[in-house]
Amino acid sequence: MSTRESTMTSQTSQTSQPSQTSQPSRSRRPHAGRALHRTLAGAATAALTLGVLAGCGEDSDRAEDPAPASGTSSATAEPSASEPTTSSEPSQSAEPDPGETSTVPVYYVGDSPRGPRLYREFRRVSGDPGLGAADMVAAGVPADPDYRAALPVDGSFSSVRLDEEAGLILVQVPDDRWADRPADMSGKQARLAVQALVYTVQGALQSRAPVQVVGEPGGPAVPLFGVDTDGGVANADQLDVLSLVSVTSPESDAEVSGTFTASGVASSFEATVPWEVRDSSGEVVVDGFATAEGWMDRLYPWESEVDVSGLAPGEYTFVAMTDDPSGGAEGPGAFEDSKVISVG
Repeated sequence: MSTRESTMTSQTSQTSQPSQTSQPSRSRRPHAGRALHRTLAGAATAALTLGVLAGCGEDSDRAEDPAPASGTSSATAEPSASEPTTSSEPSQSAEPDPGETSTVPVYYVGDSPRGPRLYREFRRVSGDPGLGAADMVAAGVPADPDYRAALPVDGSFSSVRLDEEAGLILVQVPDDRWADRPADMSGKQARLAVQALVYTVQGALQSRAPVQVVGEPGGPAVPLFGVDTDGGVANADQLDVLSLVSVTSPESDAEVSGTFTASGVASSFEATVPWEVRDSSGEVVVDGFATAEGWMDRLYPWESEVDVSGLAPGEYTFVAMTDDPSGGAEGPGAFEDSKVISVG
């Protein structure tokens, strides 16, 4: 999608780092596995140009995924509210250049107060963006060590293409290993794995067409991990399968200094997205909040300026959360997404 984003008008508030003589910062248990665990996985370090995908038919569900980027990308930006344009006839565009790279969304599984949910990363892939994104779901290593691959098969898909005449995204599997659900995989896990593929290829191809899996070109639909795909699997409601808060920037292991812009998507009470910077002991050294562009019905973009100029150089964790007005007294608790950062 080529539509450029509009400037975000989210309000932000920040509490700067306490001095040595100020009252102590609040202390929290560090986000699991984050304090010392770093990764060298190839995360997308290029900045992203984002757009918003339209829902299918009258479905109001949307996801803020980027149009595939070509070569170099522009400065980091948040999604606009515009809709993608579609053609009534199949595209006649040439086959992707194997050496061309694109930025695509990839959905991995992470833990949440409501059980496993999907978390999004942006990654760089070569050649066909749809196939590259699908293969990242199947065999890619998440840049964030809190995430894990959703698919139980470590392999590659044969092809991914949008059939505009049929109104389907067709994903071809190379063999029948993908058809049945493994013995150690629950039905719920299988459905979430299929949704990881659905959200990923829809984002990469900028289409909300349902996803149908086939075993050969032009062949009938085949199941994926025991999930029937005949007629296509639509993307589930965001609030049912996605984490209710996600950090787009900073990325895992990002190097920051001075003031940086944090951004992502969330569905949080009254659109308030609290955030914190925690040191290696889990103590909160800087905190604030962002105001997202909406809440309740889907995930909306949020953005905030984070001032780390008063922090000593070293490793910290940036954490964005959903707001929990009950303080944990009601419901499952707040959703979190965190990224290890290096302050220089």
